[in-house]
Amino acid sequence: MANHAGGISIVTFVVALAVSMGYYQFVYLPEANAKPHLPEVVLNPRDTTPVQIVEGANLQSNPRNFVPKEARGVLGLSNRVVWTNNDTTAHSVTNDDYVDRINGPFDSLKKGGLILPGKTFEFTFTAEGKYAYYCTPHPFMRGEINIVPNFA
Repeated sequence: MANHAGGISIVTFVVALAVSMGYYQFVYLPEANAKPHLPEVVLNPRDTTPVQIVEGANLQSNPRNFVPKEARGVLGLSNRVVWTNNDTTAHSVTNDDYVDRINGPFDSLKKGGLILPGKTFEFTFTAEGKYAYYCTPHPFMRGEINIVPNFA
């Protein structure tokens, strides 16, 4: 009789384990990793926030590189930021920490490489916050994007 109870316990444990693993893999993980559902105005704002990479920005003696150095965007209105490289040197816009749940890493190098002279890089932020960034080839070049809530 004891052998049957032990066998039933083992079978019950194995079935419970299989059900738990199935739930984790097919229900929990897809929900946990799903992209959030956001309003269309957050995903595709009507306005952009422009930032210029000025001529001579690659020179450490130049106090101006990103203009404005601290840019402000409004979530659902102007949370798409566009950097335009007006310099004769390629630059990047790099943040080491922020990964947007919709648009991935905030890093031009991971989104297509360096921003060549005359070209642009754009990134749409989908969450409020302050996002510091720098240029990888020229780490003295620093800026910040502040995405604030839309109170309209």
